[in-house]
Amino acid sequence: MAEIDHRQIARDSLFVLVDLRIDGEDLDRRIKMRNLSAGGMMAEGSVRVSRGQAVWVNLRKAGWTEGTVAWVQGTRFGIAFRNQVDPAAARAPGKTAPEADEFFARRLLTPMPVRDEGPLRKI
Repeated sequence: MAEIDHRQIARDSLFVLVDLRIDGEDLDRRIKMRNLSAGGMMAEGSVRVSRGQAVWVNLRKAGWTEGTVAWVQGTRFGIAFRNQVDPAAARAPGKTAPEADEFFARRLLTPMPVRDEGPLRKI
């Protein structure tokens, strides 16, 4: 028998790395966002969370969004957002800092050093 999805809100499947802040902890953790809707998301990562725990997720252009862990199953867990978000804004590519743009542009324009390691060998 096929499973029926009883959820009322449409979700977009995706694979985006986001930062997660767990209530009571000082450091941000990197997790995978597996799907996203206006009211919540499914995440995956090697973090220890429990149902009902308060968390904050950095959703690119949507910014830090507060939520509550709704369910946990292995390394995957659901987050219900406190306020609805715009999924299109959260999926939009983020702008890097100007310093990062300058660094990468400099790296592209600088020729790579060539090392002479002798003749090539046949493998």
